Amino acid sequence: MKAVYIESQGGVEVLQYGDLPEPQIGLYDVKVRVRACALNRLDVYTRSGGRGRNRDLTEPFILGIDIAGEVVEVGPEVTNTVVGQRVVLYPAVPCGQCRFCKAGQEHVCQKRQMLGSTLNGGYAEYVVAPSINVYPISDSLSFEEAAAMPTTFLPVWTILIKTAHLRPWHTVLVPSASAGVGAAAIQVGKNAVGATVIATTSSPEKIQLAYDEGADYVIDYTKENVAERVKEITNGEGVDAVVDHVGASFWPDGFASLTPGGYYGICGVTSGFKTELQMGAVFTKQVHIFGVSMGSQESMREIVNLANRGIIRGKVHKVFPLEQARQAHEMLEGMSFFGKLVLAP
Repeated sequence: MKAVYIESQGGVEVLQYGDLPEPQIGLYDVKVRVRACALNRLDVYTRSGGRGRNRDLTEPFILGIDIAGEVVEVGPEVTNTVVGQRVVLYPAVPCGQCRFCKAGQEHVCQKRQMLGSTLNGGYAEYVVAPSINVYPISDSLSFEEAAAMPTTFLPVWTILIKTAHLRPWHTVLVPSASAGVGAAAIQVGKNAVGATVIATTSSPEKIQLAYDEGADYVIDYTKENVAERVKEITNGEGVDAVVDHVGASFWPDGFASLTPGGYYGICGVTSGFKTELQMGAVFTKQVHIFGVSMGSQESMREIVNLANRGIIRGKVHKVFPLEQARQAHEMLEGMSFFGKLVLAP
């Protein structure tokens, strides 16, 4: 099969396009003909060895976490899907044996593996995954839109729906609306809940795209003070929830914008890991600060259900053929896009 793989870590030049053997399925596995695979920051870190992902590669490794395609083969013990079904894959493969997995909290499993990170992923014509990772998608949802959803909507859903319990009368603050997580947070806040959504971004073009996505207010963080503008919009009350996928550079404005009793969810640190926390303000404002990595399989089911009904869907900026993975990575690192970049094997 054709695939893009790495044999060492480094810049985009380590991405190789060529032939690799097709993966083989086990008793409870499915083989999927990959039709779309969305790019992620984790792809860059795994490729480069950044953010603590330095590793010794003993054989070619295939990147690609977010995958959609068609089932072409099922293991003899698989009963939940059939050949020909259009599907999107849940990216995490938990151990199934730890106390978190046994409690239905498989997304907290510390032994879980990940397609495209520790297991071969979707930068290829075919991928193998456990059958429980398969979620059927409707004909109305394109493969590209479906592939753009898992690692963007899962943390957003966990923050806003499962933890912050967002309601229509609430307000949510979404930094960096142009990122995949940002676009997903706007959709969940507005389309799934009906809450008021305040987004931030950095150019007139991205401002309009954020409004098109459903944001009620958009702040240009290069020209306006985010915390002050949020206070103006909310009449001094602040926001009920923050979806922070940016990290250190956004923290001062994000925390200052939070209403007493509000929820601050952290699911990314692209701008840096460390910041200062005024601990007194945490308990005097009685706020909830928490971290999220992905989300549960139940959350995946709920997200795909809404996508199949046309309420939410992945935001795609551009689709590249598989052999142009290097160009796609260069655009990903340049950050001059709105939504997700997708490979089409």
